[in-house]
Amino acid sequence: MLRPEQMSRVSMTGSKQVLETVVETTHDLNLFHITDYDGSWDGFDPGRSTQGAETTADQLVTVRSLKNILDIDEEDAGPTRIVTEEALTDELESIRATVNQLDDRRQELTQELREIEDRIESVEPFIELGIDLDLLTGYDTLQVAIGRGDRQAIEQAIVDSDSLTAYKIFPSSDILAIFARSADAASDTALTDALVGAEFVSVDLPRSIDEVNGDANTASASENPAGFADNEQLSPTEYVLTLDERRQQLEAELENVEEELEAERNETAGFLLAAEEKLAIDAQKSEAPLSFATTKNAFIAEGWIPSSRYSELKQALTETVGDHVQIDEIERATFSASGDDHVREDVPAKSGGDAGAPAPTAADGGDVDTDARADGGTAVVMDDDEPPTVQDNPGAVKPFEILVQAVNRPGYYEFDPTIILFLTFPAFFGFMIGDLGYGLIYTGIGYYLYTSFTDRPAFRSMGGITIAAGVFTIIFGILYGEIFGLHLIATYLWEGLVGLSHAPIEKGLSPAGIEWARGWLVVSVLVGVAHLNIAWIFGFFEDRNLHDLKHAFTENGSWLLMMNGFWIWVFSDALRPVAPAFIYTTFSAEGVLPLGFNGFPAMELFTLPGVGPITIPLAIFILGLVLLAVGEPVEAIEFLNVLVNVLSYTRLAAVLLAKAAMAFTVNLLFFGVYVTGGGNEAEWHFGLDKMPQVGEVYHGHEVTDIMFGGLIHGDAATILIGMIVLILGHVLVLALGVTSAGLQAVRLEYVEFFNKFFEGGGREYNPFGYERKFTTED
Repeated sequence: MLRPEQMSRVSMTGSKQVLETVVETTHDLNLFHITDYDGSWDGFDPGRSTQGAETTADQLVTVRSLKNILDIDEEDAGPTRIVTEEALTDELESIRATVNQLDDRRQELTQELREIEDRIESVEPFIELGIDLDLLTGYDTLQVAIGRGDRQAIEQAIVDSDSLTAYKIFPSSDILAIFARSADAASDTALTDALVGAEFVSVDLPRSIDEVNGDANTASASENPAGFADNEQLSPTEYVLTLDERRQQLEAELENVEEELEAERNETAGFLLAAEEKLAIDAQKSEAPLSFATTKNAFIAEGWIPSSRYSELKQALTETVGDHVQIDEIERATFSASGDDHVREDVPAKSGGDAGAPAPTAADGGDVDTDARADGGTAVVMDDDEPPTVQDNPGAVKPFEILVQAVNRPGYYEFDPTIILFLTFPAFFGFMIGDLGYGLIYTGIGYYLYTSFTDRPAFRSMGGITIAAGVFTIIFGILYGEIFGLHLIATYLWEGLVGLSHAPIEKGLSPAGIEWARGWLVVSVLVGVAHLNIAWIFGFFEDRNLHDLKHAFTENGSWLLMMNGFWIWVFSDALRPVAPAFIYTTFSAEGVLPLGFNGFPAMELFTLPGVGPITIPLAIFILGLVLLAVGEPVEAIEFLNVLVNVLSYTRLAAVLLAKAAMAFTVNLLFFGVYVTGGGNEAEWHFGLDKMPQVGEVYHGHEVTDIMFGGLIHGDAATILIGMIVLILGHVLVLALGVTSAGLQAVRLEYVEFFNKFFEGGGREYNPFGYERKFTTED
């Protein structure tokens, strides 16, 4: 789990006579991650696509275009089927002709409808104007302008113009119609010229109604600027009615076309999905030789497979082509140091030739004595590429791979932290929310995502993560004794059934439970120390494997010594006189978590005058700092990270208290809260059945104060308002649980944990093959 699956580089050398059979067999195994030939070998060229590749590509483009037009998705697939070449030739062409014809008609109708809508929109301002469209143009002695602008500014511009002698403005809420008589010597554009300074924006008149009905004999713009025939006397309202009539005709026709396309979709969806899959498989197979190194008669293919499945590949090829191909495991990528090429392990050839080289094979012309290697017998390696990463995690852990890949895919030679996220992320989340009610909802949401999106791995993975987070929220909720912020589990389970005086752990909101709140700060710090220890231990072993022991100690061992030495010093008697008392009492026999731990002894070695006592933990810290300065002098200035990084984990306690306070506030507003006891011994209780009075003895405790009376204890209107507050408040807390607890938990993983050892950059394992969904070969 901590390492990806081990990979081996494999070479296949054989005669071109069996190339297609090798491609078929390898594709069916869905196992071989092909390495592209880089063209570096003398006498070898990249291979060519097999015959029919171009036709396959064209058909695949056609199928995908038809799928897009018909809006087909995987849910439309029927039973698996066999798709023959004849069906691809005949049936596909028939579907293409029908669908393209219907789609062309749909586009024509849609475009015409869009134009009709535009025309209706353009004429609507003229309806309120109340002037027939034919009266807005075509005058000999009047100049007309239609548009938008400030009426007062327009009138002033016309009055100031010497070229205009009279005018009339017809206003509507949207546009103005301006009629003006020009002076005898004025130009034909006198009105337009006058309006230039008035910031007037003209509006085009609606186009000819003849165009709506398809009449090609409309008058030219020079003869009829408005675009209307001489016999047209339509009002704007009549114009819109005519356009609306045409729109209804188009919509009816478009609906018929859509129905025909839907029928075609239902009839052909299964075939098109299966055809796409078959063509995609055929395209993969036909283009595979492009990655091979080839001569006139031979080919060489190299790639990566999981080491455990090498024998499976070799056996399958031997059964199909026999001695006509030679399969060799050239090298096995390892995780230990080995000189400069510290992550490679050559695998000796099993039948002749140098180590790591393919043995003589049936290459050019099928002669088993012909050596098909490119370099006269040395190890055949196409490209010095890194092996792909196959994360090796069991089913329950696998959904958490998406959280790792959100940062980067793990490199092949580094630790995969997925298992650590599986163990810590849900625990962090559950600790911060800790409520049975919220946990059940989170688990339900996760179950829905996990079961409803089986064809979408990302959603399915998020569902698995949410389930785990919800389960831990439930566990902590039971331990805290809370359901939706109410202490019902504590009352009926831990106190009533088990017989405890309170739940095993508390969040610490009330004055009587303040020690719990302080204790969670200490717990958060210790969680941070443990979490960071794991990170730096990972980094230590990675440096040991990829470099040497010196690098491991100076780059990661130094931080381990510094952090552990510093925090043992903090929790020791050496700082007891100045440190907060609760860091020593939280785990004492009298503490909230009675484990019998009262702090470490001082472990004093000697005292430096003017400095103070030097203890063993402090000496360990100093030793780590020295190692860090020797290995990475620049990083030595960041030595306080052992304090800062660990204190960052106190956000666990902070979010715990914040979320608890939000749920408490929501319940306070609805149920009300009364107080028993006083001072540091005061306890808060929700008025679930009634709100007692101050001085009343209620459930064996004297009520000393009423924090809030509670909306539920008011009249009907107040209760209704309270119900809204209760529901919306808890929904808000539920949502903020994701955005605060979820993000804070992720931040601790990414920023504090990953930064200590994780780099990523691994390549995705992309085996040559296809997982069939819609087709079958049987």
